[in-house]
Formats: sequence, C-alpha cells, structure tokens
Amino acid sequence: MSPIKTREYLQFPDSARKAGVLALFYPSNKHDLELIFIKRPTKNPMDKHGGQVSFPGGQIEQSDRHMIDTALRETEEEIGIPSNKIKVLGQLSPIYVYVSNFIVTPVVGFIDFKPEYKLQESEVDYVITSPLTHLIDPHNRKTKDLKVRSHLLKQVPYFDLQGEVLWGATAMMTSELLHIISDL
Repeated sequence: MSPIKTREYLQFPDSARKAGVLALFYPSNKHDLELIFIKRPTKNPMDKHGGQVSFPGGQIEQSDRHMIDTALRETEEEIGIPSNKIKVLGQLSPIYVYVSNFIVTPVVGFIDFKPEYKLQESEVDYVITSPLTHLIDPHNRKTKDLKVRSHLLKQVPYFDLQGEVLWGATAMMTSELLHIISDL
C-alpha cells in the first residue's frame, strides 16, 4: 500500500494546499503500542473525506512554522491531546491527495499515557485505536470493492480495523510507517 517514490510522484501541482496529520502512538496495557485514528463525520456534504478513517490533522495555518506545528495543533483541536505532551519522532513521505488537492505530510509522534479524548464534533465522529500487532498482521490487509460517493472503486487495498475500513492515503501512510518499523 505504500506509494511508489518516483521523480514524477514527488512533483505536486502548484495549486495544491498543504496539510499535516499525526500518526500518534501510545503504550497499551498488553505490552503493545496503540495507533490513534479518527472517523470523520458524514454531516458535511462538502467534505470529500467524510465517513473515512484518517489520522487527526488538517490544513496549515499562518501561525504554523512547519508541518509538525500543523499536525500537533490539529491533533489538539480535533481530539484534545495537548501538543506539549507529544514527542515527535519524525516524518513520513508527503502524499498528494488528488480528490481534495492536498499535499499531506504525516508526522509520527508518541505519548507515554493512554489519552482522554475531547472530540471536536464537527471534525471527528469517534476515535479508533489499533494495536500495532494488529496492523502488522497480514491477515488484516485485504482488498474489496468500495463505493465512494457515486463511484465504485474495484479491489481497493485496505486495513481491517476491527470492522472499520482504513484505505487510501491514510492506508498508504500507515503502510509506510509499518515498513519503517519492520526495518528497526
């Protein structure tokens, strides 16, 4: 599911907007790490990603010095985790999301506690967490036909998160993250 890195792939349209998201881990009680995702609400018909599973994040603002600031700020706004409690571990490859014209930079972070969430209801329906071992298990990587708006996408690769479908850009980011972790 990871994007193929080619020269053409890394060239983004001049009109593309910039966004940052946070892949945030915390330790679970079972000697594992949990990765935090959000389920986006379907209330806003203008939201091209409504109803999808994603990392918390959003568009860069003038006050943000870089994408790390964007990812941390948006995470605090959307799910209430204070940015000063998050240890930033690094960044993944930027991904261009055609449907919304965003260049998304994934930031990876860690907190050493199980968070209590304060959801921004206009941006988040609920939080989904997944153990790292669940994501690594190849039995949880599947393909299926997906209906997105009025389009039928054939045999889309996705992660099965206990019944939730993690696909598209967030699945590619997650796949790259798992690839990096497997090399450690």
